[in-house]
Amino acid sequence: MISSLKRFPHFWCLGAQRRLYVWRSSVHYVSDDLLCNRFCTMTETININQQPKVTESPELPDWVKIVKEEEAAVKLEDDDFLLPSFSEWVKNEKLRAREIDVRSLASDLTENDVDKISKVLRFNFKSPDAVVDELNKSRFVVSECLVEQILKRFSFEWIPSYGFFKWAKVQKDVTLSSDLYNLMVDNLGRSKKFGLMMELLDEMSHLQGYVSLNTMSKIMRRYAKSGKCEDAIGAFERMEEFGLQKDTSAMNLLIDALVKGGSVEHAHKVYLDLKNHIAPSVQTYNILVHGWCRGARKIDKANETVKDMEEHGLSPDVVTYTCFIEAYCREKKFPNVDAIFKEMQMKGHSPSVVTYTITMKALGQAKELNKALDVYEKMKQNGCVPDNSFYSSLIHILGTSGRLKDCYDIFEDMPNRGVSPDTFTYNTMITIAAHNSKEEDALKFLQKMEESQCKPDICTYAPLFKMCCRMRRLKVLSFLLNHMFKNDVSMDLGTYALLVRGLCRNRNPERACAVFELAVLRGFLPTDTMYDNLVKELEKRGLKEEKKYVEELMSQAKQQASDISSEKPKDIKE
Repeated sequence: MISSLKRFPHFWCLGAQRRLYVWRSSVHYVSDDLLCNRFCTMTETININQQPKVTESPELPDWVKIVKEEEAAVKLEDDDFLLPSFSEWVKNEKLRAREIDVRSLASDLTENDVDKISKVLRFNFKSPDAVVDELNKSRFVVSECLVEQILKRFSFEWIPSYGFFKWAKVQKDVTLSSDLYNLMVDNLGRSKKFGLMMELLDEMSHLQGYVSLNTMSKIMRRYAKSGKCEDAIGAFERMEEFGLQKDTSAMNLLIDALVKGGSVEHAHKVYLDLKNHIAPSVQTYNILVHGWCRGARKIDKANETVKDMEEHGLSPDVVTYTCFIEAYCREKKFPNVDAIFKEMQMKGHSPSVVTYTITMKALGQAKELNKALDVYEKMKQNGCVPDNSFYSSLIHILGTSGRLKDCYDIFEDMPNRGVSPDTFTYNTMITIAAHNSKEEDALKFLQKMEESQCKPDICTYAPLFKMCCRMRRLKVLSFLLNHMFKNDVSMDLGTYALLVRGLCRNRNPERACAVFELAVLRGFLPTDTMYDNLVKELEKRGLKEEKKYVEELMSQAKQQASDISSEKPKDIKE
């Protein structure tokens, strides 16, 4: 067939008035969180101006996997409209949107302990200790599973997350595992609470076997992602204090973290400093090649790294060549891509499914649809079997070319080919349907995703939110926010920005203000674009009080960010 072709709060009042005090008093809460790249590097990020960014399967780069949407103008519809075919689904979920506050929403949800604790954590606490005090007023049965779910649900909100963690670890019902400590370490690093992160590491060092290579990897990644490269390197240098070896695997994790953090230069310096003490592996060089090709776009440096690799007695593999193919694909230099393919074959390396997927995706983006489809024929000739990512990328190419029926046919045919749709496949189908304003199809894919027990992520909801804002489907939007929360998907800054932008564009500045306020209360620093768009919309509509309050919120957010950035990481010593 192919060849033939935080519980996060959300301020929502459907009948919101135009005054700030009204929308602030009609709050109700909903939901709140990513993945691992095995290529040469290892995990995560956010895109503010489009949909949140996702880290994908190893060898497949982010730019290949994310489906870009264009804004489409649609006539305004009834805010309360809900497709009849989905009204029963919404009803069964017990998440129908209406004018409710926190208490009435809470009584409408299934009363298990996760939801009960989430109700407590939804309120805005000033400190983790205040969270502990509030939780001490009630009795809950704590389990490892419950703790994990809460920490994931509030992974972007460090106060409720850390407060709950502090409370949970002293409960008699459970002893928190090293995995849960690692999850909390990651949450603190994500919120840039590096002092608390290192204090927790200190605590872990007194628990037998709790500090692992995984722990240090999370710490190095969070430092590097925040531009604190020297602190990431410092964490690596202290590994032996925790009984961990500074070996090739540990060095690769550090180099990978620095490359992922956008500093291949720091990564290369680490390699030069350590190569005479720690033996580099093929993966070491692949990480650096990937960084030079993709991050810095310095192919000459990548070639020097390959030369150094060969001088150390190691040979480039399929991953190495795929890095160069990706670099040339990004530049649309397809003759160079063909040359790399020929060189691979001359040296006895067969292209992997990832290599073919990257090439096909790039040709599709260059509007070379026939050549993109020819890649499948080359795969068959070389005996390479398509996987989920290949099919998903093919669906994306056809979707952006307007061939929706082909997209649907391939999706339905995938199980017949021995490949079951995964989260990325469903996300691709949802994005294509939402982009084309096929509301019923988009929701059907979400429903089918749920029925197949395929876990949604942040990129599942982003195109649906855009569609709802564009089509003014606020009742559906409210349902989706709750659905997101119930699936333990945490709300990040990119999602807040998406909602503010979408609501402003469709003349809902009051609701946009509510979302903006919530982002600040949850500890986020709104981007300048997010702030400027909202202020301009308020000015245009003459909402002076609201504009003044938003300006105050932005000042508050900047002060919070300044306090965090001036925080000194704690040195770990006995």
